[in-house]
Amino acid sequence: MALKYSSKINKIRTFALSLIFIGFFIMYIGIFFRTSPIIMTIFMMLGLLSIVGSTVVYFWIGMLSTKAVQVTCPSCGKTTKILGRVDMCMYCNEPLTLDPNLEGKDFDEKYNRKTVE
Repeated sequence: MALKYSSKINKIRTFALSLIFIGFFIMYIGIFFRTSPIIMTIFMMLGLLSIVGSTVVYFWIGMLSTKAVQVTCPSCGKTTKILGRVDMCMYCNEPLTLDPNLEGKDFDEKYNRKTVE
């Protein structure tokens, strides 16, 4: 079974985008409780919290992205960012590392953990 990897920055951005849609969906559920203003308000506030959470995550990944190391991908030649010891190219999903000890090894996200089992 081949695992699908993507860059960490793109994963976090996808999570933030999904929080927006989840928030809208929760708010939409609140519409069905128009007869009960309290329940409808609860759903609207939960949806709003999800959207605010998305904004926080987007801000956080934006700040994290400014600290990421920019490298040129050897496969596609585009400039991409690396977070951690290993990461994937944002464009062609080529495994990338700046750690000379990991060069030539199979890509594994476990290399980014403090303790590798």
